[in-house]
Amino acid sequence: MTAVLLNIDDRGVATVTLNNPEKHNAFDDAIIAELDSLFAQLAERDDVRIVVLAAEGRSFSAGADLNWMQRMASYSYEENLRDAHALAEMLRKLNTLPQPTIARVQGAAFGGAVGLISCCDMAVAASRASFSLSEVKIGLLPATISPYVIDAIGARAARRLFTTAERFSAKAARRLGLVSKVVDEEDLKKELDQLIDNLLTNSPQAVRAAKQLVFDVAGKPLTAELIEHTCEQIAAIRVSEEGQEGLQAFLQKRKPNWINDEQ
Repeated sequence: MTAVLLNIDDRGVATVTLNNPEKHNAFDDAIIAELDSLFAQLAERDDVRIVVLAAEGRSFSAGADLNWMQRMASYSYEENLRDAHALAEMLRKLNTLPQPTIARVQGAAFGGAVGLISCCDMAVAASRASFSLSEVKIGLLPATISPYVIDAIGARAARRLFTTAERFSAKAARRLGLVSKVVDEEDLKKELDQLIDNLLTNSPQAVRAAKQLVFDVAGKPLTAELIEHTCEQIAAIRVSEEGQEGLQAFLQKRKPNWINDEQ
């Protein structure tokens, strides 16, 4: 059985699915390497407009696989460092994908799985989903995922959840900003489809540029250079092919050419 599946539909929606439900979609170094490779490939594909991260079975992901953790227990510091770099690089690739990313969380998400969700731009969760940053329970740290989790939920909440390792609900995850919407499990597909449909009505070029704009601006001091950068960005996209098409479509009260007749 393939532990990670990739499907790209005719709309340009790529779905990366964790496919190891018997082990609650726990991941190891091999799965991390496979995800790293897939994210690298998707980043280069202009025909892919949206990336969905999903999972089969009752759990989204239990985090690290037990057999992998057993192997890690005998690693040297240097081997552990290499292992950590591999996970950190996979997370970086997911976080910086140029396409908008959506996590579809249907069940429990523990440890590193919370990092995967935090790396996505948005997440929809079933009401039965639960979450835990459980690393300290076994004497470890949520280290490589910490930049993304802290960015998603804030330092104050992270200080609590990193240290208590408590389990929290989907509703709590929404209040913290980890997930965008919580719905009943039977409505999860409908909610995801609505989010995808909304994204597909927007200019592909502008969507990618808007995502990059957040990286460029967030946390930066308001300097003359930053203001100049934002001015250059809007000027450039106004004269771009899609910028011109979008403006003309709006003025002419018609659909822009990136929306097909079925949307």
